[in-house]
Amino acid sequence: MRIGIYPGTFDPVTKGHLHIIERASKLVDHLIVSVAPNTRKAPMFSQDERLEMVSRDIDNMRDKHCEISVEGFDELLIHYARKKKATCIVRGLRAVSDFEYEFQMTGMNAKLDDNIETVFLMASDKWQFVSSSFIKEISALGGDMSDFITPNVKSRLEEKIKQNM
Repeated sequence: MRIGIYPGTFDPVTKGHLHIIERASKLVDHLIVSVAPNTRKAPMFSQDERLEMVSRDIDNMRDKHCEISVEGFDELLIHYARKKKATCIVRGLRAVSDFEYEFQMTGMNAKLDDNIETVFLMASDKWQFVSSSFIKEISALGGDMSDFITPNVKSRLEEKIKQNM
């Protein structure tokens, strides 16, 4: 069984993330979407909130080509992947700046365990400029981000912004 892991902070999950998830589900028999705590990024949403939003959006996805599960993790990615018996780690790339960081991380992961491949999926041109950071910033300033996030995430984001005012 080919198990893939798509790790991320997903703060919040965007339609770009969901597009990568749908495409990655064509490549493996089981895809684990792994939500990292990533306190370095000071997430707006707790890990539990992000797990719930990602799970709900995946439940509502039309095109799932394999079993998809959602889990939190808080350890070295390569250790987590090994524990889950993953054959690959899926990473989405939007721009050249993403590539530089991902290239370094892939090299380090290969040194730690060369049995786990990293698979890069280029973001669709429709989603290349979408980032969770932009979504949060524009939403906080009153912009409408509904083209880039699901209604589930939009309502949670609006609620969180009101709480923080």
